[in-house]
Amino acid sequence: MDRVPITQQGYETLKQELTNLMSVERPNVIKAIEEARAHGDLSENAEFEAAKERQAFIEARINELNYKLGNAQIIDPDTLSKDSVVFASRVLLSNVDTGEDVEYQLVGPDESDIKEGRISVTSPLGKAIIGRRPGEEIVLQAPGGKRIYELVEIL
Repeated sequence: MDRVPITQQGYETLKQELTNLMSVERPNVIKAIEEARAHGDLSENAEFEAAKERQAFIEARINELNYKLGNAQIIDPDTLSKDSVVFASRVLLSNVDTGEDVEYQLVGPDESDIKEGRISVTSPLGKAIIGRRPGEEIVLQAPGGKRIYELVEIL
């Protein structure tokens, strides 16, 4: 069984989503299916088909969340070494061309939010940063061209 690395904040967010799906969304879709059934012929009932598709999506997401939460390995960023970048590390990067500094935390795909400074370890930049040490240069081939960053510090 694979462990799923996640931060405490990400774990809580997934738990909230699961609770909402199970206590709000699932009962709502069951009610929608019952109402659609009451309209008669199910073979030509678009509302029934839409509700069944929504139910399938909700059930699949519930199963996915149960798996991720059940296999979660919560990583506390405060306990991490500052020698090299690992999952949950906070980093300060400097764009070599512009001199602009950016700060990111490397998180799992479910937790990423660029506006909050959280990037996925599976993103191109996340993959390029993992394992790097302060002072190292990171070359990233982005859609807009090559970008070069310096890993200034692991925070």
